[in-house]
Amino acid sequence: MRLPLRTAGAATLAVLLGTAAVGADAIQDFLRRHWRPPLAPQGPPPARFSPLEASLHPEACGTCHSAQFADWRESTHAAATGPGLEGQLVEMLEGDPRSALGCLTCHAPLAEQSPLVAEGNEVRPNPAHDGSLRAKGVPCAGCHVRGHQRFGPPRRDGSIASGVPRQTLPHDGVTRTPAFLKSEFCGSCHQFAPDGFALNGKLLENTYNEWKASRFAREGVQCQDCHMPERRHLWRGIHDADMVRSGLTITAAAGAARYRPGDVAAVTLRVTSTRVGHAFPTYVTPRVVLSAELVDGAGQVLAGSRQEKIVGREVALDLSREAFDTRLRPGQSVTLAYRMKVPGPGMRARLAVVVEPDAFYVGFFETLLRQGAGRGEPQIRKALEAARRSPFSVFERELPLS
Repeated sequence: MRLPLRTAGAATLAVLLGTAAVGADAIQDFLRRHWRPPLAPQGPPPARFSPLEASLHPEACGTCHSAQFADWRESTHAAATGPGLEGQLVEMLEGDPRSALGCLTCHAPLAEQSPLVAEGNEVRPNPAHDGSLRAKGVPCAGCHVRGHQRFGPPRRDGSIASGVPRQTLPHDGVTRTPAFLKSEFCGSCHQFAPDGFALNGKLLENTYNEWKASRFAREGVQCQDCHMPERRHLWRGIHDADMVRSGLTITAAAGAARYRPGDVAAVTLRVTSTRVGHAFPTYVTPRVVLSAELVDGAGQVLAGSRQEKIVGREVALDLSREAFDTRLRPGQSVTLAYRMKVPGPGMRARLAVVVEPDAFYVGFFETLLRQGAGRGEPQIRKALEAARRSPFSVFERELPLS
């Protein structure tokens, strides 16, 4: 669940003090170095490292960090190189390798995860490639390891230095910095550059800037406070029903207690983005459907009675244009005002809010398969099946009308 503002502020007090001690400029300098794309190969590990310490595999990290590994394994970060991406990369790595490398920058950020490397105008095989890392998505090392040196957040009490000689610790200990608890840390992948791909004057990926313009940024609520509460490594978002419900306030009401047959019933369904720190939804792939329809005493839907309102940013499948943008900014609301003649006794208004996290991908994968997905077809079919299963309801209610 999302943190109350007061709780979030109290939980990060020590970190804010640590930030002041480290300095905002130092944090920005660290982030620029840490996320300079593409990430450099780790190089040879220190001679004293055991094979476990030298490994970049999440399973190696999980040997000691079992709770974090268990969370990561169920997360969207672990699935960042799922069949939808891999199915496209099969052909793209050969026909458009630079675009493929652009995808891997965030979906599989370690240099060792990429089969190719770009040097000037050339793209060649990557000598550092570890094929067994490819399917790990965004692994632990993607955020925490550079040059075989470990980096992480301050301790929970805000302290940074351990006072223990590093060479006596596993993998030479960890360099701690408050940067790991700042929203800017997430912006490397969740924010396009100012000159990045845009439609209708708006960047396709603009999550960090949406947060920065919100009251949450002004009140010091970071991305991690909501998406990594208690430092959990789950990164729950639009695919998680409980996470979505925690960010919304949904109300439904009928204009009158009862209507007689022949009367026009007035029903409202209202959704307010109360605890989402960016646009809801933030990206172009999901959509949210508010709906209302009449059902009779037997639970049968009255044909032609359904009305809908869509919340989302709909774009063409080839990303050539934006059809509409009805997303909610923090604090904004959308209302479905349902008006329908009551045909007889025993009628009810059925109201629902359904989230379709992968709505864009359903149409995209269907089109890709019709046009020919090449050698990536098996993965694309698997991704399409998962996308079709992704919708879920965050609100359902029936209001008696007559």
